[in-house]
Amino acid sequence: MSQLPRRLTFFTIMAVVIGDVIGSGIFVKPATIAQQFPSVEGILALWILAGIITVMGALTNAEAASLFPETGGQYIIFKNMYGSLFAFLYGWAGFAVINTAGIASIAYVAAYYLDYLWPLFRFDQQTEISFAIFIPGLGKFFILEHFGRKLMTILIMFFFTCINVLSVNESAKLQRWLTGSKLLILFGLMLTLFLFGTHDKPQDPLLDQPNLTIIGCISALAGIFWCFDGWNNVSFIAGEILNPGKTIAKSLLIGLTICCSVYFLFNLAIFHALPLHTIQSSDFVAALAAENVFPGWGGLIVSVIVLISVLSAVNGNIFSCSRVSYSFFKDYPLTSKLTTVRSGSWSPSGALWANTIWASILVLIGSFDMLTDLLIFVSWFYYGMSALGVLRLRQKMPQAMRPYQVPLYPWIPLCFITFSFFYLVLTVYADVTAYTQGHQSNIKCLLGCILVLAGLPLYLWKTRKV
Repeated sequence: MSQLPRRLTFFTIMAVVIGDVIGSGIFVKPATIAQQFPSVEGILALWILAGIITVMGALTNAEAASLFPETGGQYIIFKNMYGSLFAFLYGWAGFAVINTAGIASIAYVAAYYLDYLWPLFRFDQQTEISFAIFIPGLGKFFILEHFGRKLMTILIMFFFTCINVLSVNESAKLQRWLTGSKLLILFGLMLTLFLFGTHDKPQDPLLDQPNLTIIGCISALAGIFWCFDGWNNVSFIAGEILNPGKTIAKSLLIGLTICCSVYFLFNLAIFHALPLHTIQSSDFVAALAAENVFPGWGGLIVSVIVLISVLSAVNGNIFSCSRVSYSFFKDYPLTSKLTTVRSGSWSPSGALWANTIWASILVLIGSFDMLTDLLIFVSWFYYGMSALGVLRLRQKMPQAMRPYQVPLYPWIPLCFITFSFFYLVLTVYADVTAYTQGHQSNIKCLLGCILVLAGLPLYLWKTRKV
């Protein structure tokens, strides 16, 4: 039985789903996606495909989450599906990289846009490169580079961690407010671009003979799936959800439908406001589109929108990801402080601070962007294994009471598993091809697997016979 009481309502859980999924990705990825897959219709089709696949995965995983509605979610589910070693490697990867580096990278985007609004302190270039750390296989990282942004990133994480430690209820209220505000201003921006963001559309040579390749398609899908990442976080807090049997599946279905709609409409609005070649050449697509409507103010308006969107994702991820670490540390305690539950607020304060402190170290090292890139492959491996585990549990526990069952079983799980398998294979193919052609210095999917397996010595040490 979880030590954390059930008190999270449907609207809070839906706010977590939307808040964790819609973060910074939709603002920073359109240019890269357009470069990798230069076709307006093709890009829109990929967003629809990714949305359908994500919903299928979420509905499948909701069955397992409602069967084991405990704090820690996916970690607990994997223990029941595949045993302690598999669950340990997931918990280790979550704490070491997936969750903590994810939080750090999201908070860094907030600091980046704060730097745009109010320039933050930074050392001169000579000082920035004077102190570096070399990590074999990953490269060289400069601790003092963009130091003001890094400090602001840490302050943002500490601010939201304090709120989560002091009060679960206040953190939930803040999440609902941030998510609601995010949706309102996003729909306001999209409506404005549709009404006033038209542009002259001369024939674009890229549309005549688009350079569409399998590698480009997979690379674009990777970026789109990164924008959808976070949907699984709702299972992390399953032990605190009121009526989890109905709430988990319902919040995922409605929340992800809203996310899919926002993403599709946002892309339509951007394509309506800007030609494809302009989107490809701009790092701040939304700001550029808004500048066409509000000259001199567009960048400021979009920066505020991005800040609210990203801060919602920071709070949601700090809130949910700490529950995985809490359950992981309960099974493999390094110190009792890591499983501390704060009296009165019933928040997992030990896990919250552990995640934030480690994420802060990743920020200072500056390696979190590379680490999250490495774990894209591993994340999708776990998504596929989670869906496969639903089939396994149907065989292993046929008589178990399932408050929710994935519809059209087994076709939806099988479709998601099949897609995951081919996506992983094609990702390896694209990764190896890019490496052999000299486009990258490492085979990232291989390094991601090595980082996960690096937890094996710790597992053997913690489970050794005394």
